[in-house]
Amino acid sequence: MDQRIAHIALVVKEYNEAIEWYSKKLGFELIEDTPLDEVKRWVLMKPPGAKECCLLLARAANEDQLKAIGSQTGGRVFLFLHTDDFWRDFHSYSDRGITFVRPPHEFDYGTVAVFEDLYGNMWDLIQPKESNKGKL
Repeated sequence: MDQRIAHIALVVKEYNEAIEWYSKKLGFELIEDTPLDEVKRWVLMKPPGAKECCLLLARAANEDQLKAIGSQTGGRVFLFLHTDDFWRDFHSYSDRGITFVRPPHEFDYGTVAVFEDLYGNMWDLIQPKESNKGKL
């Protein structure tokens, strides 16, 4: 059996503001932006070097979805962004105005800091230790 998670839906207020933030602040690449009707679009973004899973930016379509923006996991870390150079990305993101809500910390499994995206979703920036690559 061969299965994988292809996309993670991230509820956003507006497509264009989310595309701009993820591309300019995190350096993500817009890989698809296809109109589906007058309001809805199929918007996929991926981190540099990603080969599998990407974000599907999904514009909130009702009050319940609007309420979930920024707290799709009830305030827990929602997404985990692996990097091959933690300090490069930490300093780059800090210089671009990314808010880190938990400072860098060394754990047995790697180096981690927690940041917020434009809506307040919590992300781990993590560089796994060599012994843990492929496990996290």
